[in-house]
Amino acid sequence: MAGKLIVFCCVLVAVFAEKYTDKYDNINLQEILDNERLLGAYVDCLLDKGKCSPEGKELKDHIQEALETGCSKCTEAQEKGTYTIIEHLINKKKEIWEELCAKYDAEGKYRKKYEERAKSAGLTV
Repeated sequence: MAGKLIVFCCVLVAVFAEKYTDKYDNINLQEILDNERLLGAYVDCLLDKGKCSPEGKELKDHIQEALETGCSKCTEAQEKGTYTIIEHLINKKKEIWEELCAKYDAEGKYRKKYEERAKSAGLTV
């Protein structure tokens, strides 16, 4: 009985300690943000307006959960990248930020947190 309990606890720890794949952690986010065509393709994927690349699909599969959990399963690179993208959208692509918020945070539960962080980084929201 004790052996089964230990195995069960180990499985629970493994499940809850799970991180998103780091397979795409080395993507050059600035290149995407600086390229209207690339950025548009990712946005269209997230908004169900276009096809998704493999990395776009990975993002789409986890964006809601990451938003809701404060990116708790994100790697360090993913968390940093998330804030880079959000701050870029708030500062330079407000209409895209609004569309994504409408889809993934219709009630505005998480938006305030990310906008406050952007303000503390010196951005006008």
